[in-house]
Amino acid sequence: MAKTDKQIPLFPLLLINFIGTLGFSIVLPFLVFLVIDFGGNAIVYGILAAVYPAFQLVGAPILGRWSDMYGRKKVLLVSHAGTIIGWIFFLFALFLPVENLFSINSSFFGTIVITLPLLVLFFARFIDGITGGNISVANAYLADISSDENRSKNFGKMAISSNLGFIVGPALAGILGATIYQEILPVLAALILSLLTLIVIGFTLKESKSRMTITKQIQEEESVRKVFVHECKECYQPENPKNHRFQDVFKQKNISFLIAFYFFIFLGFNIFYVSFPIHAVNGLKWSVTELGIFYAVLSGIMVLVQGPILHKSLKKFSEEKLVIIGSIILGTNFILFISNDDSLIYIAAILFAGGNGLMWPSFMSILSKISGNIYQGFIQGVASSFGSLASIFGLTIGGFLYNLIGAFTFLISASIIFIVFIMSFKLLKIKYFD
Repeated sequence: MAKTDKQIPLFPLLLINFIGTLGFSIVLPFLVFLVIDFGGNAIVYGILAAVYPAFQLVGAPILGRWSDMYGRKKVLLVSHAGTIIGWIFFLFALFLPVENLFSINSSFFGTIVITLPLLVLFFARFIDGITGGNISVANAYLADISSDENRSKNFGKMAISSNLGFIVGPALAGILGATIYQEILPVLAALILSLLTLIVIGFTLKESKSRMTITKQIQEEESVRKVFVHECKECYQPENPKNHRFQDVFKQKNISFLIAFYFFIFLGFNIFYVSFPIHAVNGLKWSVTELGIFYAVLSGIMVLVQGPILHKSLKKFSEEKLVIIGSIILGTNFILFISNDDSLIYIAAILFAGGNGLMWPSFMSILSKISGNIYQGFIQGVASSFGSLASIFGLTIGGFLYNLIGAFTFLISASIIFIVFIMSFKLLKIKYFD
């Protein structure tokens, strides 16, 4: 693995991750306003947000397995092509008249209205979601080129590139959205950036997982098994990634626990993610610019945490202990978001950045080490799918909950992350080299 790390530079992958995140985050400050302008409410916003992970649940494992079979680069190209098509439909929706297609009146959920542009937005998110395996494949790519010594450091760099995208994206949205063209310019910018990402992948990213490399890794692992009488057949046929099945993932030691861990993290996060923009509009009375500033500040702090702070922390604490520390900080921060005081909101943002910055790169490093070489892409894809499943529940439930109990929804997120904190102590007992 160390040899591969020297041969393939990390910068193109970080640039791809940065541009991809920037393209996504550029719509965050105004998406909730856009849904409201198109006739939707908190529930519609939550359902729209859930469309992407719902279809990513289907697409990510398939793309992850394809990346094991055919290489990471080819699948990243397919994934980002889907993102471009999604943004084209998103841009198209902005020019459509707001015509009511149907509505649902309920005393419990209120009035839910679906208009023509909202329907096109739903379709745009569907296209992007079904081809949305870029994160899991990028994580698998990073695992390919990382050694055990620099794995956490590399995942920290990956997280930094994402957070830099989250800084620039909302800030750019605030600048472009303030013009007479409003949402059109930010969405157009996201489309152009996605095209740029495709070009970067095509011309600068080297393949990390060739078919020859896959076969060699399998043969090496099986040779070791033969020596220790784990494989008694004299005639050996290398395992084909095409034969990997969904249930094979859960036969790998500790994978079931880590995927459950992954699920709860995403569940807690996504209840918060869908609730906070609505809270910012209804409770805090923030504008698009204020929401953009918040996301930029939050991401800026995470860059600091996932850079020098994480680097120094890894010298003093193991990855498992950083997951424990990060999760308790995260659980605490969600409680503070109940307040309508801007000062407490920003204190909560600091805790959120600190907890997430320590926990997430450390956990992803643990997952990649346990996944091994053969199943890396497939396991990352399956984990991403369970993250998508949690996102579907979290984003949908979050919208309903905020419609019912308002800011107290953040206590639900806090409770789930405290469950993650309790679960994280089991990580201390995991052995990587049985």
